[in-house]
Amino acid sequence: MKFALLIYEDEKYYQEATPADWEAAMIAHNRFGAEATERGMDPSSEAHQPTAAARTVRFQGSKSVLVTDGPFAETKEQLGGFYILDCKDIDEALEMARKLPVLEGAVEVRPVMVFG
Repeated sequence: MKFALLIYEDEKYYQEATPADWEAAMIAHNRFGAEATERGMDPSSEAHQPTAAARTVRFQGSKSVLVTDGPFAETKEQLGGFYILDCKDIDEALEMARKLPVLEGAVEVRPVMVFG
């Protein structure tokens, strides 16, 4: 069963991070990915550019009506990236979410829909 682990943090930390901070974060994420691989979870992941690079397309009646700069909503924590893991159940997905190197923020664990 596939789960999305959606990482929400204050992006200001990474904007102000030193090269050493970045290296430590990348080492921690690489360790997480290595464990997921060793456990057969077939991990995939991506990080997002800052919210200033985002655009939001709003719809009304199935038609695109407006494009705005920035993310969907103003929040203290932004979606910074995600992992997709193939876990045996929600408990295993939650176990892995607890291991993510998140300094302060949240990780949303959501089952991925399977079509067909």
